[in-house]
Amino acid sequence: MELRDGSSAGGAEDEAPACGTALEAFGESAESRALLGRLRAVHGDLAAREVVEQRFRVIMDKYQEQPHLLDPHLEWMMNLLLDMVQDKTSPTALVHLAFKFLYIITKVRGYKVFLRLFPHEVADVERVLDMVTSQNPKDHETWETRYMLLLWLSVTCLIPFDFSRLDGNLLTQPGQTRMPIMDRILQIAESYLVVSDKAQDAAAVLVSKFITRPDVKQRKMASFLDWSLCTLARSSFLTIEGVIAMDGTLQALAQIFKHGKREDCLPYATTVLECLDSCRLPESNQTLLRKLGVKLVQRLGLTFLKPKVAAWRYQRGCRSLAANLQCVTQGQSEQKPLVVTSDSEEDCDVPEGVERVIEQLLVGLKDTDTIVRWSAAKGIGRMAGRLPKELADDVVGSVLDCFSFQETDKAWHGGCLALAELGRRGLLLPSRLADVVPVILKALTYDEKRGASSVGANVRDAACYVCWAFARAYEPQELKPFVTAISSALVIAAVFDRNVNCRRAASAAFQENVGRQGTFPHGIDILTTADYFAVGNTSNCFLVISVFIAGFPEYTQPMIDHLVTMKINHWDGVIRELAAKALHNLTQQAPEYSTTHVFPRLLSMTLSLDLHTRHGAVLACAEVTYALYKLAAQENRPVTDYLDNKAMQRLKQIHQQLYDRQLYRGLGGELMRQAGSSDDAYITNFLQAVQLILLGNPGSCLLFWWTLTRCISWSWTHRMPFKGDAVISGWQWLIDDTLRHLHLVSSNFREQVKDTAVSALAALCSEYYMMEPGQADPAIQEELIQQYLAELQSPEEMTRCGFSSALGALPGFLLKGRLQQVLAGLRAVTQTSPKDVSFAEARRDGLKAIARICQTVGVKAEGAPDEAVCRENVAQIYAVLLGCMDDYTMDSRGDVGAWVREAAMTSLMDLTLLLGRSQPELIEAHICEQVMCCLAQQASEKIDRFRAHAAHMFLTILHYNGSPIPHVPHRGELETLLSRSDVASVNWNVPAQAFPRITQLLGLPTYRYHILLGLVVSVGGLTESTVRHSTQSLFEYMKGIQSDPQALESFGVTLLQVFEDNLLNDRVSVPLLKTLDQLLANGCFDIFTTEENHPFCVKLLALCKEEIKKSKDVQKLRSSIAVFCGMVQFPGDVRTKVLLQLLLLLCHPFPLIRKTTASQMYEMVLTYSEVVGADLLDEVMAVLSDTVWDVELPVVREQRNRLCDLLGVPRPQLVIKPGTR
Repeated sequence: MELRDGSSAGGAEDEAPACGTALEAFGESAESRALLGRLRAVHGDLAAREVVEQRFRVIMDKYQEQPHLLDPHLEWMMNLLLDMVQDKTSPTALVHLAFKFLYIITKVRGYKVFLRLFPHEVADVERVLDMVTSQNPKDHETWETRYMLLLWLSVTCLIPFDFSRLDGNLLTQPGQTRMPIMDRILQIAESYLVVSDKAQDAAAVLVSKFITRPDVKQRKMASFLDWSLCTLARSSFLTIEGVIAMDGTLQALAQIFKHGKREDCLPYATTVLECLDSCRLPESNQTLLRKLGVKLVQRLGLTFLKPKVAAWRYQRGCRSLAANLQCVTQGQSEQKPLVVTSDSEEDCDVPEGVERVIEQLLVGLKDTDTIVRWSAAKGIGRMAGRLPKELADDVVGSVLDCFSFQETDKAWHGGCLALAELGRRGLLLPSRLADVVPVILKALTYDEKRGASSVGANVRDAACYVCWAFARAYEPQELKPFVTAISSALVIAAVFDRNVNCRRAASAAFQENVGRQGTFPHGIDILTTADYFAVGNTSNCFLVISVFIAGFPEYTQPMIDHLVTMKINHWDGVIRELAAKALHNLTQQAPEYSTTHVFPRLLSMTLSLDLHTRHGAVLACAEVTYALYKLAAQENRPVTDYLDNKAMQRLKQIHQQLYDRQLYRGLGGELMRQAGSSDDAYITNFLQAVQLILLGNPGSCLLFWWTLTRCISWSWTHRMPFKGDAVISGWQWLIDDTLRHLHLVSSNFREQVKDTAVSALAALCSEYYMMEPGQADPAIQEELIQQYLAELQSPEEMTRCGFSSALGALPGFLLKGRLQQVLAGLRAVTQTSPKDVSFAEARRDGLKAIARICQTVGVKAEGAPDEAVCRENVAQIYAVLLGCMDDYTMDSRGDVGAWVREAAMTSLMDLTLLLGRSQPELIEAHICEQVMCCLAQQASEKIDRFRAHAAHMFLTILHYNGSPIPHVPHRGELETLLSRSDVASVNWNVPAQAFPRITQLLGLPTYRYHILLGLVVSVGGLTESTVRHSTQSLFEYMKGIQSDPQALESFGVTLLQVFEDNLLNDRVSVPLLKTLDQLLANGCFDIFTTEENHPFCVKLLALCKEEIKKSKDVQKLRSSIAVFCGMVQFPGDVRTKVLLQLLLLLCHPFPLIRKTTASQMYEMVLTYSEVVGADLLDEVMAVLSDTVWDVELPVVREQRNRLCDLLGVPRPQLVIKPGTR
């Protein structure tokens, strides 16, 4: 709550990367030349070809943002590739590869720049035409070839000779005629306009170049347009084939009406427009078709109107840079007088089709897709530039009609784009600014709620573009009346918009206005703080930049008003919280305005029916109140100078009013369904059944009361006592009710709500429940403690969590005389019983509460056990914490016991350091040993995060900066093995760094048992990296003690003790069996094989038999098989007993176990030659490998008995169960 600057966590989005490295030249020229030169050599080798192609793509992709750097190199690259294409000896694969590389270059630089480099001699026409004709349009592997050939053909069509001259003698043989070139090109173009690949785009370019030729348009234009309109008429956008055909045809028509002369296209324009109307493209769900339709419509409109520059348009400056500089030098920045033209000069005879065109473009402004709206906006701008002034003004009026709140966000966005285009082209006259600017200001804050989110970011972004365009279009004196409003709106958008792109767009627009208008107040100062990069972080904008800008009086009140009007009731809870914090900061800039205008509005908003408004208003009331309190404290004035008694009373009444109106509860309708995000499924599930949902973020009111109590703690000294006031009991009820119903709060907010409630409780108790310094009100103390202890027995886990944390947050004077009672209640919460075994979070919070209470009451060695941690109760506290170190509860969430162990580790460290600072004599040797051993065990287990946490706790106690913690076992050796300097840079989350260090502690007898207990779980685990590095570290240790029989003996005894203590505990025993398998297989106990019936293997066999007795766990049985096979290396009677166990498993009821046993035994007899004599080895191996072990047991049993005879093991006798025959 104290954090008010940009370091606050959270925000609508993270800061996004904004820039890349600018390149200066095409640095890979030599490498590219070499790659192109290798094409002849690699075209036949698929792997080599892919390597070259991929490398060339990587090089080209670097220049996507700066393609002009390729221009000096395009010619030689094209020449290299076309040489391969034109070489008649080049294989077909090489030709296709060359065209693919040409396409890669074209994709980066764009085909328009590339076109002029193609050879376009007369001789190239037929050559290219023949190459195109030879292509297969259905070959999906070579579409790049067809695309580039069609582009090349479009360039050759520009030769200044009549195509009929190239036909020569069309009679090739008697009775046969050759098709004229003109017809061949048209036929090719038409065929490729209806294909589905990239060649379709090139075909449209070809048509635009070909049809508009003087010789072609006379003969073929009418027929081609007729073919195009027929294609459109018979195609439907409801089928894939129809969409493809319409796509190519529309592209071709748009290109023709763009590049063709007006007088050539005008006779056909009306017919094309009527056909386009009949296609009903606006109803299509294909974005591309709608965009092409809008594009064609505007081209038709421009065909209807004569090309001219509107004499009435607004112009700023001159086209000549020299003239502009001269005007600036002479101080002439006034707008040049408009040239007034008479009606005779402006041709007012507007064709009928123009109105239909403009109508369709206005409809396009409201399209659902941005690219369609953008195309329509450009069309509106182009059309208006050719219209008379009055008609153009009507168009502006129609565009302004888009800005109605009955319209969707799409219409607002399209309208903004159109206004920007009109302004940029000088077609929006200054007389219209009075109508346009208010609309744009509304668009800058447009935000429409839709479900659990909102729409409007694109509208706000487009509105910033309008402001940017206006800055470039108008002289400063034209925008002067609107400077205050525009500058404030842009600053607000740059600082308070939720969307990072909108903030950056607003910052760019503000910068453009500062640079070109020069009239924005404090523009340079603001730009240096709120630049493109600074506004990337939401928290920084709300909490830091806003404070700086609000220091300029022109922006203070607009910013505060915007927060209250638009952000306090925002749908995003993060924005509401940031807005409240921003109001806290801005209140100190304008305290009087906040007191007289803002605060009353916020108080009225706390009772709103809208959930988000209530939440934001309560938060804002708390923040503004706290800001006024701090301001009064700084000036050594009473807070009543800002908040009078009436305001304080209204603050007090907020809770009661919310309670009376039942606004803490669900309303039974859609309103409370908005309590959280759309993912809060608990609202949907419980709303109808329970009707007991708290506020969407119950922490809002708690945050309010917590902050308010901090203010009142100061104001009370200025004769404003609230003690005994009924509002205190209301606040207490709110806190208790929230903690009691935490299970109804979304898991996303639960921790935040709980922490806020606990903080509010601590502030409330400290301020109002103390009669005298250090003395609690006995009645309140009794009632509170008893109530909270009773809640610890709740059947709801979250209720236990909440009240455990609440007990931990109680101030010391309330715990005085009740410490033992509270600790006993929390101890019961931390214990596991069958009915609450899954309440891991409750046990975790109980442990945290115990540690926090110990910190609160302090340590007095000879003190009373009801008042402090002392000699009488310290052992009990340690017993509770150490007992929870063995919590390995598993449920559907996984190892939830890890949460308990983590809290226990932290609490043990906190308590140990607390005692070490004040009363180290209370730390007994055996307790310190248990603490260090438990932490060492956790530091060697498999979960990375908890292993790292345990290592941190262990090292903190070992290297404590104060007086050394007494009785740490092997302190000297530990400080050598884990010196402070060595472990400072160790990342204990990384197995490769953690296990080599932790396994060194196996050499210390006190820690060996616990290290092994944790290590076997890691070695026998599932995570590959953990298993690998823990196994390597264990083997390194075992390798080091092979020459020390005593150390190896001690290790074996400890390992068997771990096994014995954890028999039938699958969490330990199964990974332990896997660890034993690894140790035996790698010869770690070879020294024991020199003695018959060594005690290690005898006891290990007994433990393994006991572990798998009557077990149906397949994983455990398979692990034991591997251990048995490894134990046959031990000589003596134990080998016979091991073989007996394996032979028994060969007849196990599970076929998988029988097959696994046979497979493992096969490997065993090959590995340990002493098990089977050389004369019997082949027969034993044959039985093991040839027998089908998953057939019926009687068949298997015969082969098993045969193996018993071969191995010299007594045949097992079939035991008949009582009652069966």
